Amino acid sequence: MLEWILTAIVRALAVSTPLLWASLGEIYAERSGVINLGVEGMMILGALFAFVVAQVTGYPVAGLLAAAAAGGLAALLHAFVSITLRANQYVSGLALTMLGLGLAGVLGRGWEGIPLLNALPEISGLTYLGLLLAVGLWLVLHHTRLGMVIRSTGESPAAAEALGVNVHLVRYLCVVFGGTMAGVAGGFLSVAYRPSWTEGMTAGLGWIAIAITIFAGWDPLKAVGGALFFGALFHLSFRLQAWVPPEALRMMPFAFTILVLAATSGRRRGRGAPEALGLPYAAGER
Repeated sequence: MLEWILTAIVRALAVSTPLLWASLGEIYAERSGVINLGVEGMMILGALFAFVVAQVTGYPVAGLLAAAAAGGLAALLHAFVSITLRANQYVSGLALTMLGLGLAGVLGRGWEGIPLLNALPEISGLTYLGLLLAVGLWLVLHHTRLGMVIRSTGESPAAAEALGVNVHLVRYLCVVFGGTMAGVAGGFLSVAYRPSWTEGMTAGLGWIAIAITIFAGWDPLKAVGGALFFGALFHLSFRLQAWVPPEALRMMPFAFTILVLAATSGRRRGRGAPEALGLPYAAGER
């Protein structure tokens, strides 16, 4: 029994690692006023480029750096479309997810079924670094001038601009930061959690990361609990297959995601959602 519990904790921590990294990045993007529904697309691109670079170079860390770059570049595209062109943020994010999934599927065809030669352990430095990042990002967001600037661009961009804040620059930086975090989250999947490349290997984790952002009330510390909770659900969906039909178990994390969103949607404004979230802004606009 003790062994089962310890195994469950380790596996839950492993699955929660990419969820935490992706949700922390999304929290910062949304705190600045930009919602990015392209997390799934950025994660899958990160997973592909991490695997390819790690396989070619033999260094998983190099793969993670490539994953961060891939996620950041994808997020930069979303930032340009939604911030500079002022397009609908929801449509842009969904398009980014479809683009990422399609592009990764095409580029990754020659890499399927190849095991990674030099993989990181499931519980690696990324797991502990993610926990430290949650604390650090919470401190920055709530106890520094930078955090106040980020929150002000998400709450009232016009007021922030009146105080001399470059709203577009802050939003660009936060969105790209969110993309790099999502890229690393995807990279963890292909160089540590399941050291290989498989099309669609993110399996909806990006959408759960977005749900965790809302579930946590846009708070980095609370995102830790959300990531662990959904990580445990994913582990249980595999461990209980001997007693429950696997189809029902595979749906369990996503069913809980829908329930969480339904339970919190009515209290969205009261749980920390930025007032200007999802709204385009033009310099000088009042």
